[in-house]
Amino acid sequence: MLIKLNGKPHTLASSATVLALAQALGANPRQVAIERNREIVPKSTYGDVMLAEGDEVEIVTFIGGG
Repeated sequence: MLIKLNGKPHTLASSATVLALAQALGANPRQVAIERNREIVPKSTYGDVMLAEGDEVEIVTFIGGG
C-alpha cells in the first residue's frame, strides 16, 4: 500500500495501524503527534486507526529545549 508520509511516498504492508507505522519508523508513540488526512489522531486511538491506500500522514516529533 502506498501512502504519503511527511510529504513523500512511503510503502506499507497492506494493513497497518498508525501505531504500527510509528513503531516501524522507530518513533516513540508517546513523543509524537500524528495527523492523518489533515486530522489529528488521538494518542488513545493509535492502535485502532487503520491506514488506507493514499492516506496522507504527518508525524511530528516533540523536541525539548530551553
